[in-house]
Amino acid sequence: MSATVTQPRPTADRKRVRRQGLFAPDLMKAAARQAVVMLRPDRMWKNPVMFVVEVGTVLSVAYTVAKAATPGISAAPLGYLVALDVWLVLTLLFANFAEALAEARGKAQADALRKTRQDTPARRLKVVDTSVVPPGTLDSWLQTPNFIETVPSTRLNPGDLVIVEAGQVIPGDGEVVEGVASVDESAITGESAPVVREAGGDRSGVTGGTRVLSDMILVRVTAGAGKSFLDRMIALVEGAARQRTPNEIALQLVLAAFTFIFLVVTATLWPMAKHAEAYMAAYVGAAQVKSLGTDVPTLVALLVCLIPTTIGALLAAIGIAGMDRALRANIVAKSGKAVEVAGDVDTLLLDKTGTITMGNRQATRFVPLADVSAVEVGHLAALASAADATPEGKSIVDLYRRTPGAGVWSPPVGGRAVAFTAQTRMSGVDLPDGRVLRKGASDAVRKYVEAHGGPLPPRLREQVDSVAAQGATPLLVTEGNRIVGLVVLEDVLKPGIRERFDRLRKMGIRTVMVTGDNPLTAKAIAEQAGVDDFIAEATPEAKLAYIRKEQAGGRLVAMMGDGTNDAPALAQADVGVAMNSGTQAAKEAGNMVDLDSDPTKLIEVVEVGKQLLMTRGALTTFSIANDVAKYFAIVPALFAGTLPWLKALDFMGLTSPTSAILSAVIFNAVVIPCLIPIALKGVTYRPVGADALLRRNLLVWGLGGVVVPFAGIKAIDLALTALGMA
Repeated sequence: MSATVTQPRPTADRKRVRRQGLFAPDLMKAAARQAVVMLRPDRMWKNPVMFVVEVGTVLSVAYTVAKAATPGISAAPLGYLVALDVWLVLTLLFANFAEALAEARGKAQADALRKTRQDTPARRLKVVDTSVVPPGTLDSWLQTPNFIETVPSTRLNPGDLVIVEAGQVIPGDGEVVEGVASVDESAITGESAPVVREAGGDRSGVTGGTRVLSDMILVRVTAGAGKSFLDRMIALVEGAARQRTPNEIALQLVLAAFTFIFLVVTATLWPMAKHAEAYMAAYVGAAQVKSLGTDVPTLVALLVCLIPTTIGALLAAIGIAGMDRALRANIVAKSGKAVEVAGDVDTLLLDKTGTITMGNRQATRFVPLADVSAVEVGHLAALASAADATPEGKSIVDLYRRTPGAGVWSPPVGGRAVAFTAQTRMSGVDLPDGRVLRKGASDAVRKYVEAHGGPLPPRLREQVDSVAAQGATPLLVTEGNRIVGLVVLEDVLKPGIRERFDRLRKMGIRTVMVTGDNPLTAKAIAEQAGVDDFIAEATPEAKLAYIRKEQAGGRLVAMMGDGTNDAPALAQADVGVAMNSGTQAAKEAGNMVDLDSDPTKLIEVVEVGKQLLMTRGALTTFSIANDVAKYFAIVPALFAGTLPWLKALDFMGLTSPTSAILSAVIFNAVVIPCLIPIALKGVTYRPVGADALLRRNLLVWGLGGVVVPFAGIKAIDLALTALGMA
């Protein structure tokens, strides 16, 4: 892996790329060049609609050349045929330009990232087994330089341990296994605010190329050469890893079917036109009149105007722009399918802490449950939390230090720390004097005490329920097999979170809060936040079972997580968003990574996905609807010379048959670049139900798709007449 160095310039480059408008001059130039290159048939055939346009354009140009050599083959003016050819070519270029511009925006972001890349020296530890890292390893190895070797970052392998100090660049993706440090991740996220990365929690993940600003950490490398997160990110934003989504493939098949049908219809018009000419010659005596229906360029123009060229030209750009919008929100999607599926999500699973609430719960008071004082409960809880590196554990120690009468605090010496696990949901310490202290979730501690033959306080359940009913979390504290008291942890809802859940509900999405709290606490928080359901005392198995139950009911599920214990659920969810600060297991399991590590980003993910689907649906509706107007513009004009009675259908009152056909082709070409901003920016998303959305699409894009072409074609016809080209 080639690591990156965070410099001020690359960060500024990423922000500059984000601020660039849709039509930044450098992007326009790159897209214009690429639009010409993309005319290659081996590239065009991947888009069936535009490939048919390209084949038709070639036939039209060949016919025009033949007309120039043999004027008698057509009654149409040569200038008219040349104009048709020019606008058919422009139709192809505009279509390619839309896709090329979308790709150019992604490549600009990749280039900004690539500028940060350079080889970085890594201080690798010489150890035989890196799977186990004893406490104190960092200090001991620093005092023994012979155990440290400096190697290029390209020689690092998964499992290697590297030491990174303040001012140094992290040489590869990995997890912090010892220490805590402030890290500058601006090269990846584009934001300058430092973040804290530490061992032993769900914020242990670090990315190669980010810089340590303070302290020192020991990192276990998790990605080999060429497989870093940055490498994958560059590949994704360049579009190299983008595959068409199932919905996109299905839509392309529908468009191909439409194209085939209109191809057959158009092909049958040629013999009809020949028959009309024969009829005029035999019964009307107008043998000199030749129908435009026998001119290949005119038939090609009819085909191009009737097939869904607008959506065919913009379809790829819409998909690429959807991934680009996700990236601009600092969300890296591992596939376009992930972004698209997010728009169809029915159920959202969100962690309570840090997502629905402000974040880390804080200890606010100690409540005695036996013949001890609150200060004594606090002392025992602080001893049990001395080795607890979680924010809750640290807050317990801090609260005890601030408690009146607590005395001078000193952590236990020589005790055996018992770490918190998702299975036991307890932590504590075994002291040298034989005392065994534990603290944890109320149900887990009750089972622990009962298993060791201890009694339960008579008012235990009443007091636990009272604390939980207020939306707080009670942690029970034990000494041996006796419950001595509880610690009250309190959390605060994030501002505006209830309104955000109301917004999701209007989208038809069901929200589920996931928490390790007891059912009473979970219920209180769920009611305050306004979620639809909750999972209390959640374990990895409980999350997985809930997701499977939802999916068995035909619903699509999205979830965000950051810990190793979230990995099974992230992998099972239809949309799994892993936080960049989380463990490697979580990032590998999810199909999206949030660079900002913001748990509320899941809501933005859904909105990006829905905007992608709405944009595709709106432009598809518009494309098919505007074919109606082009039909009434071209078909009457096509046979006006041989079948005068068709003139009754020409209620647009266009100047001449050639002007009608040319105006329709010009409109068909011009409307593509006019819709590029909508394809790239997306249709404005509003949380409405499916029925309201359908009505809006039909009214705005369906009716608009019928009305706009009538007005546009008539305006172009008037302009051609004014210029003497009709």
